[in-house]
Amino acid sequence: MLNRFKSPTYRKLLQGLFASAVGFGITFLIWFPGWLDLWELRSWDWRVNLFAGISDKSNPESKIRLILLDQNSLDWAKQTNDLAWPWPREVYGKIVDFCNRGGAKSVGFDVLFTEPSTYGVEDDGSFGASISNYGKFTGALFLGETTGEFQNWPPNVKKNPSIPTEIKGDAAHFLEKVTYRRASFPISEISEHAFLLANVHMNPDMDGVYRRVPLLNYFCGQWVPALGLGVYLTAHPEENIDVDENALVVGNNQIPIDDQGRTILRFDHLSRFKHAYSAASILQSELKILQGEKPDIDPQVFRDCYVFFGFSAPGLMDLRSIPLSGIYPGVMIHQTILENLLSGAFIGETSKPVFLIITLLLVLFAGIFSSLVSKIYKTAMIYVISLFMPLVICAFFYVKGFWLPLVFPETAVMLTLVSAGLLYYGTEGRQKRFIKNAFQQYLSPAVIEELIENPDRLKLGGERRELSIFFSDLEGFTGISEKLSPEELTSILNEYLSAMTEIIHEEGGTVDKYEGDAIIAFWNAPLLQEDHAVRCVRAALRCQKKLEELRPYFREKIDRDLKMRIGVNTGVVVVGNMGSKTRFDYTMMGDSVNLASRLEGINKEFGSYTMISKFTLDKIGSAFPVRELSRVRVVGKKETVTVFEPFLEEAYAARKETLKQFERGLQSYYRGDFEMALADFLTIEDKDAPARAYIVKCRELISEKPGLWDGTWVMTKK
Repeated sequence: MLNRFKSPTYRKLLQGLFASAVGFGITFLIWFPGWLDLWELRSWDWRVNLFAGISDKSNPESKIRLILLDQNSLDWAKQTNDLAWPWPREVYGKIVDFCNRGGAKSVGFDVLFTEPSTYGVEDDGSFGASISNYGKFTGALFLGETTGEFQNWPPNVKKNPSIPTEIKGDAAHFLEKVTYRRASFPISEISEHAFLLANVHMNPDMDGVYRRVPLLNYFCGQWVPALGLGVYLTAHPEENIDVDENALVVGNNQIPIDDQGRTILRFDHLSRFKHAYSAASILQSELKILQGEKPDIDPQVFRDCYVFFGFSAPGLMDLRSIPLSGIYPGVMIHQTILENLLSGAFIGETSKPVFLIITLLLVLFAGIFSSLVSKIYKTAMIYVISLFMPLVICAFFYVKGFWLPLVFPETAVMLTLVSAGLLYYGTEGRQKRFIKNAFQQYLSPAVIEELIENPDRLKLGGERRELSIFFSDLEGFTGISEKLSPEELTSILNEYLSAMTEIIHEEGGTVDKYEGDAIIAFWNAPLLQEDHAVRCVRAALRCQKKLEELRPYFREKIDRDLKMRIGVNTGVVVVGNMGSKTRFDYTMMGDSVNLASRLEGINKEFGSYTMISKFTLDKIGSAFPVRELSRVRVVGKKETVTVFEPFLEEAYAARKETLKQFERGLQSYYRGDFEMALADFLTIEDKDAPARAYIVKCRELISEKPGLWDGTWVMTKK
């Protein structure tokens, strides 16, 4: 159990959890006072613009019509009828008459008529008559905290139908949020004949953008709907309305509301309403009808539709900011309320527990997975996924009709990743930099990366392990070096050692050390390699081939051929970090190391350049063709070791007959038939250096017969 707690994975998991806690905690501390609110509003506008036109649930605009008093209408009235602003109320009456003629379900005016007309009482009376004749008119009133003429509902103004009279359950907590203490009412000619009065005052968010509005407001014991809802209720007076804790229920529609009684509007299009008409075109059509002419606009376009009238001319000061635009007619916000009601497209606010849980899961993912991985591409992938996930989840919630905060989880994830990165840099990163610096000149980059992934494979102190060991040395390099300047010697050595080391690294070997021109390397440590012997022998043969390719280049520089002797042995040694925790030499010790060194030197006796022991041959099997060179006893050892010369396939095939003849001579030599062995070796004397070595040896043994003979060639020099 304790070992499991000490494991690298467990430590990384703890680091990930700590980074997650830091990221979440810091974000919560800066979120709770509201410091992220403005950024969250900006992120919401980004989502609205991104999904504009994509998330439509229906096509309610076919039932909504818009009449705008735009700049063209003002210009037309001035130029054609010499009407200065403000217009006579009779003009508005003609617009109501046109809607009545067309059979509109209801009409709502986003215009406050709080003062009598400057054109006289008859002008107001004419407008009131049009409203009375129609019967489905929704008038505008203004609710405020400090502005407004009235603190009570005026006795000469009829009260709205009872929208609701009670509030269910715990929903009373937001009543104070939607209660206003002052109001401005329209003139009596309008208030007496309007079916319902609706509030046109809305408060924007802290940045001046309208995103959410209360659909019901409260004044002097009366519920007052927003204009968008009022137009709907005028057309459907039979609809029941109830207010619950989290929803406003209008008939069968449940509209989500927050703790301030507001609903979030869905703005799907900036210019979605094809059925918008200028006030001038409506007035011209009504006048033509009265004169018995064909109108430019058929009144039937308003049949069974909800109609809104408002201002869009810049000089009339009724332009607002919404997520899609900084210039938007205020009446179109009221029309958006009705559109959302008809389509059921209002946005709900995600509860705080839900979004905090989602954020916690996101930071846990970011913290844990960024701590568990170490490779650069994997880390980059986790970072990208972690930062992208809040965007995807919040976008998904938006499409489903919910405002899930984005800035909080995104900030928490970013701080978590930063925390995880700092922890990595201070702990794992420092350890991995140490490993990389310590081994970069000895190990291939691939092996270093594996060690970085599993640093516990490095132990302070040694461990017994079977290795394949490589010793190489340049033939006669001492004499060559004496003729070179220090600069020339350094240049030649660097080029030679670089070429050989590159091959060793490619085969997964570890360079133990360089001793002048000598290279000492091994396989199967620090990482386990099941085919370590094959890798080692292949590296030796590739090094010989590479040096053969480079020989003309070196001959041109030093006027000598460079030749290399290699000894390879496989056996159990002690390998590990021999030193301290901060400064060490990763090396090996043991008899098998000494034997590999001896084999490199024994090459001189046979004129060979690559020699492997029987222990190595047993490990490589038939991976490479070999010839048996001898049974030897090295200096300081009593045991006999059989040694072999390995070949690449093409080299072996080219010398196959010569090697067969050598094998016949060697068997005669083992039997003690030195005359027969001499005869066999003489046939290939000019083709094979080991045969020439045996010719000399056989002549010695013929002239001086040995006593007991077991075929062993006893070495007298290291």
